[in-house]
Amino acid sequence: MSDNTSAPGSAGNPVKFKNQDYTSIRDECLKKKTLFLDSTFTADQTSVGMPADPDPKLVIKWLRPKEISSNAVFVDGTTGTTDICQGQLGNCWLLAALSCLTMHPTLFEKVVPAGQTLAAPYVGIFRFRFWQYGEWVEVVVDDRLPVRGGRLLFSYSRTSNEFWSALVEKAYAKLIGSYGSLKGGNISEGMEDFTGGIAYTRPVSSRTPPVLWRTLTAALSRGSLLSCFIQAKNVKEIGTVTAEGLVKGHAYAITSTDKVTHLAEEVLLVRLRNPWGFVEFCGPWSDKCNDWDGIDSAEKTRIHLNIEEDGEFWIGMEDFCRMFDTVELCSVNPDSDAGEDGDAAGASDWSLTSHKGSWVPMCSAGGSRKYPRTFWKNPQFHLVLSQQDVEDVEVDEDDADVGDDDNVAGNTAVKSGAEKHKEKMKKCTMLVELLQKDRRQKDKINFFYIAFHIFKLQDSTGSFDEQFFSANPLVSRSGPYKNSRAVWRKVHLDPGHYVVMPSTQRPNQQGEFFLRIYAKKGNTLGYEGTVMSTPPPPEDQKRVEKWFDEEAGPVSLHNLTSPLLEKDYHLPLETCRQLIFGEDTGGRGRLSRDQAEKLLSSLRNLQSIFFEYDEDSSGTMNPFELSQALKAAGVQCDNCILQMLWERFGSGEQHLPFPSFVSCVTRLQVLVGKPLHYRSIPNCITQSKLRRTGCCKTV
Repeated sequence: MSDNTSAPGSAGNPVKFKNQDYTSIRDECLKKKTLFLDSTFTADQTSVGMPADPDPKLVIKWLRPKEISSNAVFVDGTTGTTDICQGQLGNCWLLAALSCLTMHPTLFEKVVPAGQTLAAPYVGIFRFRFWQYGEWVEVVVDDRLPVRGGRLLFSYSRTSNEFWSALVEKAYAKLIGSYGSLKGGNISEGMEDFTGGIAYTRPVSSRTPPVLWRTLTAALSRGSLLSCFIQAKNVKEIGTVTAEGLVKGHAYAITSTDKVTHLAEEVLLVRLRNPWGFVEFCGPWSDKCNDWDGIDSAEKTRIHLNIEEDGEFWIGMEDFCRMFDTVELCSVNPDSDAGEDGDAAGASDWSLTSHKGSWVPMCSAGGSRKYPRTFWKNPQFHLVLSQQDVEDVEVDEDDADVGDDDNVAGNTAVKSGAEKHKEKMKKCTMLVELLQKDRRQKDKINFFYIAFHIFKLQDSTGSFDEQFFSANPLVSRSGPYKNSRAVWRKVHLDPGHYVVMPSTQRPNQQGEFFLRIYAKKGNTLGYEGTVMSTPPPPEDQKRVEKWFDEEAGPVSLHNLTSPLLEKDYHLPLETCRQLIFGEDTGGRGRLSRDQAEKLLSSLRNLQSIFFEYDEDSSGTMNPFELSQALKAAGVQCDNCILQMLWERFGSGEQHLPFPSFVSCVTRLQVLVGKPLHYRSIPNCITQSKLRRTGCCKTV
């Protein structure tokens, strides 16, 4: 998997967040001899993102590092896992990920570019880079930090005059929206945004202690970021400390693994860090435990045993597996997720394809398979697998999980347990991850329940409707719907054509998503969708003969069509103008006899279609009805095209009247350059033409 460091959006050429260029701003400040003031993330309560405390003694001040500490530095010596301490903000998930990052200098410098300092030439500007849905983004901030009572309000370093971690936190808060937007989350979010890697979860109970220890050891050696937590049973349990000194519902960074010999027995250990910077495990093999008395001092030095209240401690693997529930890992390449069995050398064999899309209510937000009438409206991605890379695969439970979390009575490719474990044949490997975008809103998280489903195709062309998904089996899925930012699955499939369907659990939930698929080189991903047409009905209309002798302009066209249309379906003059200008009149602004006959025939047909697909007889259509009506009119649109049409002709409303439906079809006719007759256009060209012809306001 290659990494083009010069491509736009790469780590070497990141997108400029809010179009702020670090070098230009720094040079301008140096020239003017002024300190940078960031007008896009102001030093006030808006950036804090939480209500101000009414107590005047608790007012927040914004100070620069040198106003907080006279000997302030960006980094004091070297960075380490104990540099970062959590302040008065529930963002342990972010700071635990940042602690993990300090263990990997190459990854760290991607996020925190080298050469930044509080010494001269200093103008109060800093930059940091984060991965966001397929691209790296550079965020510029000034160094004014929120302070209360002379101390940093949020993240701070154990070294009181060091400020790099507080500035990283500020930049990430700016990227997300505010400090308040960082409250609560999964460490996997921070891990992915610091690396661009793939984050996934492993239940601690899924491995025996020795096997899990080997998995963690191998993952750390490959540069993966690791964390763990104890699941809180309810909201009240979050933040409570157990008798052993462990915090429930709290993210810990896994910083190392090792083993020692004690009383002639090998003891497997794992080192954790509490981002609070204090409150440590007090059981066996903790900092002050007597177990260490029997360990040689050279061994204690080798494993960096530090008897200090710094939030970092060792714990035996047996106790770890007994007390912790979940391990989260972030792999920097698809092979690292295999744990102790992975082959990091194979990273170059992978190719990445990604797509940004959206779920639009009443249009492309079809919900789960529990809603068969709309499920097929979800975005469809066509995958061609041809490169067989795995032989004699023993299918595990994850790969075979096509169970129905929606209690749907449809088809699933269910196999017996024996078949699952005896199936041996050449397979194609791919890793699919679906992320929902921008669901952090001020001081709360609003994640949808999301999942993706994979179906095998017999016919590799076109997009697929309700009948297809009712008749064809599901071959894989991400698992049950989850209300997390991302869901993923690594699967082994037979060579062939597949369709991947990302969806929310409930229909009509509006949101954006990012889908990325890692596959062995030679396999491809494409977005399915065409615009096609069938011929108009062969009805010969002769009523235009008398009308044609008149001035065939908008007014007379309005008069001609009104008797043929129901009273509530008469066309306004603007629509009549669109109909005329949609034809090739040679600049004369009037129709030929043949054009008028075809136009009249078309309007009769469109009215009949509108009647048929206006299912509730409301005189208007919703996007689902529009899709069916367009198909009946000879136009088959994918969800992306339908979304753009609705934005243009729906005018922000949830219902489309008949004149707008006519305008929509007319514009599509302009798009293809002739009346719609079995015409198929590549999706990318379709979208480009829609923009040029004004068929969409936004994309």
